[in-house]
Amino acid sequence: MHRASESAGKRFRKAMEAEKPLQIVGAMNALHALLAKEAGFQAIYLSGGGLSAGTLGLPDLGLITLQDVLIEVERISFVTDTPLLVDVDTGLGPSAFNIARTVKSLMRAGAAGLHIEDQVGAKRCGHRPGKEVVTTEEMIDRIKAAVDARTDPDFVIGARTDALASEGLEKTIERALHYQEAGADFLFAEGVTHLETYKAFVEKLQIPVLANITEFGVTPLFTREELASVGIGLILYPLSAFRAANKAALEVYQQIRTKGTQKECIARMQTRDELYRTIGYYAYEKKLDELFHSKKPAS
Repeated sequence: MHRASESAGKRFRKAMEAEKPLQIVGAMNALHALLAKEAGFQAIYLSGGGLSAGTLGLPDLGLITLQDVLIEVERISFVTDTPLLVDVDTGLGPSAFNIARTVKSLMRAGAAGLHIEDQVGAKRCGHRPGKEVVTTEEMIDRIKAAVDARTDPDFVIGARTDALASEGLEKTIERALHYQEAGADFLFAEGVTHLETYKAFVEKLQIPVLANITEFGVTPLFTREELASVGIGLILYPLSAFRAANKAALEVYQQIRTKGTQKECIARMQTRDELYRTIGYYAYEKKLDELFHSKKPAS
């Protein structure tokens, strides 16, 4: 269990200053958060789409609730002080009051920040066709509601825009400038297909720009160096480990079912010792031994 003296938002902002661009990796549960820290990441992420699929078995269509999100945020924040950025879709509710509640609840649960998007309430995956966005004015209201609700000024509030697919670059940059003025701490431009597009956002904005490098979508898998060359401040890998874990799970299930044994999969598995070291099992066991020893009667 961690004991951090400064707020999660402050730690996230320090990470953005220390690592440019800051790599943020998706962690779908507390164990994956610990593994991400073990790998050296300075910030982690909870995906709405991943949460919907991984926890509920449902598609990324705005079906998750605030409670669904809070359960995972609290679990992750309990075991690590690595700052956690959270996807809240369109705010996890229809009104400014819902957005305010989302912000306050996430802060209490230990999150470092969130991003909120400009899709309509019945949202779609950011890399699927048919997305619809709200007016710029409505998104400004969403951002202002989030900014006004935070009690920690370091809590990070990002604005995601999905307007590029329907409105083009020039109008989407106009939106982004308004989002910046409304108080957004970074701009998440979804569905970008060219480095020059990222560069255009960076050149027009004074806040950092986030690149979402998710697999099997419309955005190419640009490298860290390529994104750094156009001034990207944050790089998000939302579901990389999740996809790999799912593929591995299916292969193990198939091996056991068809061959009646998992022997051929052993080399690809995390060992018991590796798991125990990650979750601190041995320290717990040592403490347990000490407690039992202290209770033994003197001879």
